Amino acid sequence: MDDLNLRIKEVLIRALDLEEIIPEDIVDDAPLFGDGLGLDSIDALELGIAIKENFNVSFATVNDETRKHFASVNALAAYIRANTKE
Repeated sequence: MDDLNLRIKEVLIRALDLEEIIPEDIVDDAPLFGDGLGLDSIDALELGIAIKENFNVSFATVNDETRKHFASVNALAAYIRANTKE
């Protein structure tokens, strides 16, 4: 498992209090919302804040482009890589 993907999963679990889920339960390219992990719009706000705090990246106003970044762990990882100076 990619280190960044693992970190994202850990942040997601911690930020959303997903106590019954471990990182290995989350498939990197599975949808986070709807039929995937089942997150909703409130979860998206909390996750956005947690991503900003843990990875020092922020997101523009909620729009279709922003939604694409939250599609999956892989999508979040790609956004973080593209917007950090690691």
